[in-house]
Amino acid sequence: MPHEVFFSTGTGFVTLAEAFILVSPWKPILLLVPFVPWAWVVSRVLDKHAARFFLPREGWNIAHLCVGLLAFIIAISIPMEGEAAFWVGWGIMLLILALDIVVFALVTNKDERVPEEHHLTLDFSRWTEARAQKAAAKLQGQVQLVIKGPDKSLLPAPTAGTPEFDTRVAAEQLVLRTLTSRATEAVLAATGKDNTFALSLLVDGVRITDNPMPAAEAMKLMALWKAAAKMDVADMRKRQQADITVERGDAKTKIRVTATGSQAGPRLTFLIDPEQQVRRKFDAMGFLEQQVVEVKAMAEESQGLVLLAGAPDSGRTTTLYAMMRLHDAYTRNVQTVEIDVQDLIEGVRQNKWDAQAEGPELSTLVRSILRREPDVVGVAEVPDAATAKELARIEPDRVRAYGCLRAESAIQAIQLWVKLVGDPEQASKVLRGVVAQKLMRKLCSNCRVAYQPGADMLKKMGMPADKVKQLFRKGGQVLIKNKPEICPVCNGGGYFGQEAVFEVFRLGEAERAMIKAADWAALKGELRKKNLPMIQQAALRKAVDGVTSVEEIMRVTADPAQAKPAAPAAGAPKPPAAKTT
Repeated sequence: MPHEVFFSTGTGFVTLAEAFILVSPWKPILLLVPFVPWAWVVSRVLDKHAARFFLPREGWNIAHLCVGLLAFIIAISIPMEGEAAFWVGWGIMLLILALDIVVFALVTNKDERVPEEHHLTLDFSRWTEARAQKAAAKLQGQVQLVIKGPDKSLLPAPTAGTPEFDTRVAAEQLVLRTLTSRATEAVLAATGKDNTFALSLLVDGVRITDNPMPAAEAMKLMALWKAAAKMDVADMRKRQQADITVERGDAKTKIRVTATGSQAGPRLTFLIDPEQQVRRKFDAMGFLEQQVVEVKAMAEESQGLVLLAGAPDSGRTTTLYAMMRLHDAYTRNVQTVEIDVQDLIEGVRQNKWDAQAEGPELSTLVRSILRREPDVVGVAEVPDAATAKELARIEPDRVRAYGCLRAESAIQAIQLWVKLVGDPEQASKVLRGVVAQKLMRKLCSNCRVAYQPGADMLKKMGMPADKVKQLFRKGGQVLIKNKPEICPVCNGGGYFGQEAVFEVFRLGEAERAMIKAADWAALKGELRKKNLPMIQQAALRKAVDGVTSVEEIMRVTADPAQAKPAAPAAGAPKPPAAKTT
């Protein structure tokens, strides 16, 4: 016989058969609903993002779990009564979960390992576009890349198992090697021996050559990429250039393809994301504080000619674009003359000169533009005496001009300028400043190794022993679970990215008089009196800050005729000790 249990409620008795509903059935469900999209974003987006760019993945996942637990506890622990308590807790929970995602994006977007084009945003249209790209890739068959021509048309994949398909796969591998190695440029050209071709990659300013391939195979790869760029495949001599886009998953990369011919044979160049390479804010250029003051004073003066000097691939175009942006292009007439327009500068009229097209010479185009009375003009390359003489004729009190020269230092740039103009008086008359630069590799912040430099070394480098207690050298390895492994960020090379070092000098009447007299010893002495850093001194300051190594400074500042090529990134020697990550 069943027993009935009675409970007193204060107003009577009830049995167990009379149930109490303590929580509305829909509230637990509503409480858990926000965790579903949050967990999806954390696992499918944020975790993959951390893994892709070698961020502290485990640490971030622990942080996400802690935030989720905190949000849940707060949601059920609001010290309030009634229906309002649930909604206040629910709202706070939503805010905490959203802040978790936002903080992850803000922190990781500032990490140098995450390229700007891969910064996380709340632009959901990009997710939709990525899904569309994956669908397009499935239609392509078993290839890895979606290749689009200048007109955005898709390059179809051949049928699997055919020779054409094998060529497509090999062509994709060529570009994939370029992208995974972080190369900014790849060149497929003849090696000069055994009728072979090889791919050379420019990684952090150092040229690395891949294994050679037969000429017949190289020709097929060139033909495929020229067809993708809508070029004339049969023409092996004419210079042709076009931009294509390659997509892999949600990663989209713009590549500028240039085909040229010479006696050595055809040559195909891939320039990776050309706009991004030269698109750098002035504050991120690498100028030291003293140099920032000098450069901005030059821009405000807006008179005469400023020489921008550097070797090929040393970042001169980036510096030219940064200098042009220091002038207000909406209140002044600002123009450039360029052989290859790398990026569009807002408000600036960029004039392109084509060496192969029928038309005026570069010097003639410069003269024509100067006759239009621009306020500021930048010439991206001064290759000959004729162009230099046109720039030397500007009215220094009315026009500001920038001219790029191939020179290793400020003094060399001035000497070359005088030689090109041919008239020391005219050459010196228009000069108002000179900026020379070099690019050096930055140490990988994930595996760089700190050490205490010896007194002899510091003395040799001209660094104060009482102030410099620590320097850094390249690593290449990290400790993962107490086991040395190749650093996943720099791929064992020890360096990641590049930064410019400069020497900046304004030129006054005293300096111009020395230039006119070709008194180079006196000019060097006068520039030293300004107490502004030379290129090597600027580089040493960055070594003290841990940006680069002494070995890299020696490589970059050594005489080009005596400098030895740096070791390939993938084959860097092992450091004496691995760094824990």
